[in-house]
Amino acid sequence: MSLTRDNKSAHPAAQYDAEVRRVIPFYDQIHGETLDVVRTVAGEPAHWLDTGAGTGALVERALAEFPATRFAVADPSEAMLAQARQRLEAADIGRVSFLPAVDSAGLTRVAGALRPQVITAIMCHHYMAPSGRREAVQACHDLLAPGGVLIVFENVECESPRGREWGLERWRRFQLAQGRTPEAVALHLARFGTELKPVRIAEHLALFREVGFQAAELFWRAHMQAGFYAVKQA
Repeated sequence: MSLTRDNKSAHPAAQYDAEVRRVIPFYDQIHGETLDVVRTVAGEPAHWLDTGAGTGALVERALAEFPATRFAVADPSEAMLAQARQRLEAADIGRVSFLPAVDSAGLTRVAGALRPQVITAIMCHHYMAPSGRREAVQACHDLLAPGGVLIVFENVECESPRGREWGLERWRRFQLAQGRTPEAVALHLARFGTELKPVRIAEHLALFREVGFQAAELFWRAHMQAGFYAVKQA
């Protein structure tokens, strides 16, 4: 990571909220779909852990929609955690706690007795190499309460070289339409397959099953992003 970056995303933590919607298509819908899956699978959970939580935008929205739920916030970036604390300080702090800076693979080392019914990992595991992603998904599985659900959104790899070309072209045009410069767009797309390490949808589903999840499903796909949920055996 360069000295000018304080997290693994393409944007400094202080600018993340202003920039992410210009880069990720349907960013707000991704959060909305996540909340809908939580309500469908878990009802109103007692405890919810958001890993790779970034600036806390998902938790801020979930606090209002799940008034009886307590939230734990985790992220490997101290700068992102600082933004999340600032964002959530007006919320009922009795319902929000913060873990030390840690990525998903290290959750079991710092979570103590926490056994959430829900873990969300939104646009964060695609920075990991295959072994790191496996460790992250395994840690989420092990930490979840029986019957708990893991919800993951990631950039995903296409099924063919031409599919990748067309997908990246659509992504390029989306970002340009949001007012980003051609140079900024080119730099961002160059991260796909380098800093961003996407895998195919079938590989995601296979990994969820391999680490022990009872059920795993693709539930959302648009552009180069996809959403999955995996349910631990009760």
